[in-house]
Parts: sequence; structure tokens; C-alpha cells
Amino acid sequence: MMQLSTVLTPMSDENLTLAAQCGVYGVVARYPGPHLQDLLQVRDRIESFGLKLIAIEGGLPIERIKVGQDDGSDLAEMKLLMQNLNKAGIQYVCYNFMAGTDWVRTRLDAPERGGAKVTSFALADVEQAMSLTIGAQQVGREMISAEDLWTNLTRFLQELLPVAEANGVFLCMHPDDPPLPALLGKSRIMNSVENFERLVKLVPSRSNAICFCQGTFATMGADIPAAIRRLGSHIQYVHFRDVRGNAESFAETFHDNGPTDMAAAIRAYREIGFQGPIRPDHVPQLVGEDDGEPGYTMLGRLFAYGYIRGLLHATK
Repeated sequence: MMQLSTVLTPMSDENLTLAAQCGVYGVVARYPGPHLQDLLQVRDRIESFGLKLIAIEGGLPIERIKVGQDDGSDLAEMKLLMQNLNKAGIQYVCYNFMAGTDWVRTRLDAPERGGAKVTSFALADVEQAMSLTIGAQQVGREMISAEDLWTNLTRFLQELLPVAEANGVFLCMHPDDPPLPALLGKSRIMNSVENFERLVKLVPSRSNAICFCQGTFATMGADIPAAIRRLGSHIQYVHFRDVRGNAESFAETFHDNGPTDMAAAIRAYREIGFQGPIRPDHVPQLVGEDDGEPGYTMLGRLFAYGYIRGLLHATK
């Protein structure tokens, strides 16, 4: 059975309670630092609400690794994280290889159904682009080539995957968002289905896995159910969302209001035997949530929980 999971912004007692009440199974947390005790503290708090800390995503010490500037300390910290995750009973890490930035949008208040607000991107406005990952470490201002990114990624995987595999951890690569060949002076490489096939062949390992972010694969122009079947068992983690548009111009949608056949996507996950975490990603900002973090407010997430649970029940 797929494991309905979520990020919570903020991870307050109220939001943890709401997630539990809506039938959520797992909670995704940001990297809490290198100390095992800090990870266990987050896990124990989440478990006290009847939920499970299922994955670590965001804030990872890999920005210098991406651009080839790590002195070895960041890689050592990532190896320690693999060991700590094993001790804490956590199997999934979601990471990306976007160098010098993270997911980028040019507008935070594009209109959706009923006046809900969503994030959107237009390449024509990229000079005003906003990186929406709070606290993302910006490393280096110089250009970086696709070839260099592949080289740095290969070294990273060669070093880290044996440790991940020994500790039963899946390293799940998130696609570049937006999936352009370059953005803000930096090349991008995780921007096509073909490059994800290249990823899993770089260093063959069960732990070399994919975070299938539906919205980003949709902006690549991929047929979502077909891409799920094509990447198959390499998919170990899912961001369930939808968009209208393409890599150069798109806007987020409600889960039930975009172009993707979401039920067909769920059926495809079932066909490949996927049983990992599936979480709603960027959600519309509903009335009364103007002070919240765009894409991460709670009311739209509650809607998404019900929608995903309905699909899971209807497609058995």
C-alpha cells in the first residue's frame, strides 16, 4: 500500500493533529543536522501523534558537492546521515542536483479556482525569479557546465551509495524545477526522462532511486503514466501534484484541476509495485492563508489528503 505522507509548514501540534485526523501515514522533515539525538527528537515528536517520520528532504549539506567545492566534510556528513537514518528506522532521503539555486518561481499569487493563489513560472521574467526554499545555501556565482554536474554527481553517488545501501536507505533524486537546460547561469541535468535513466545507470544500486515529482515531469512534456512505467521500480518516492504549461511557462493547479489523469497515474504506480511515500507537493493558498508560505499552506494540503486517499481507495 502506498504511504500517504506530507510535509507540514509549520510542523505545529495543530498541523500534526490535522494530518493524523486525515489519515496521513508519514511526515517528511527537513534535515535536522548531524547529531543523531536531534533526528530522534524529531522522530519521537512525530510518533507521539500516531504518525511516522518517513523521509528527510531539504536542507541537506550537499550544495558544495554539486559544484565541486566540497573539502570532504559535507560528504562525510551525508555518510553519517545514512548511518543515523538506519538507527532511527528511516528509509528515504529526497535530494536534488540543482546547483546554486532550488525550485524557482517568478510569481507567488497566480490565480487558480475560486481565487486561490498558486505559484507560477515564466522564463521571460526569470531575472525576477525567486528561490522559494527558505534558507537554501547559495554556493558560487560562476557558471557550471552540464558535464561538470554529471562528473560531480557520479563522484557523489560512488562515495555515498555504498553507505546508503549498507544502511537500507534510498537516495531519491528530485528533478530540476523548472526542468530547463540552464537557469540563472547554471546548467541543469535532471530535466528529462532520459537523464533519469542515465542517473540510475551511473552507479547501479538499489539505493540509487528516483523521486517522481509529477508536476516537474509534466512540465518536461512527459506522459505521466507512461513515464512512471518507463522508470519503474527505480521510483521510490512520489511528489503528487499537477501543473498547466511547460518548462518555460507554467502554473501549479489543484490536484483535481490540472491536465494529468491522476487516477491513471495511481494505477501506473500500482502496476510498477510502488509502495513508498506519496505526498502532496505545492498546494494552492486558500482564503485566510495570506501569511503562509506559498505552496506550503495547510488548507490546500487537507484537500489534497482527501483527494489522494480517494484515488487510492478507488483504484485498488
